[in-house]
Amino acid sequence: MLVQEQLKQIGTVAKESGVPIKTIRYYEELGLLKASGRTEGGFRLFDSDTLSRLNFIKRAQSLGLTLLEIKEFLNVHDQGELPCEHVKAKLQDKLVAIDEQIQQLLILKLELEGLLSGWETIPESSEQTICPIIEQA
Repeated sequence: MLVQEQLKQIGTVAKESGVPIKTIRYYEELGLLKASGRTEGGFRLFDSDTLSRLNFIKRAQSLGLTLLEIKEFLNVHDQGELPCEHVKAKLQDKLVAIDEQIQQLLILKLELEGLLSGWETIPESSEQTICPIIEQA
């Protein structure tokens, strides 16, 4: 005899995952999650895989991955393959982007330090100048 899997209503999934119902509906709309059916009252029902998918989505988002990127990974998974190579490539891309952002922030930091170091040498006010520190560039 087959044991039927216990399906959970959307409210239970939301409580157990910490993801709001509205977000779960949005993820379903985007194709990240699939409801297994509905109750007689129209509530969405989800299988046990939903919680692991939600955990994966939340963790991937915390690493800077977009919902579109996450959907690609889940599609690979749904085809019976591990998406690890795809994930690795995206994370390497994120690392490159972060390095570029760090360089841009360091340049900005130096520029701000330079502006602030000249703070004491502000000329007298002029009607055509809003703030000479910013405008001296």
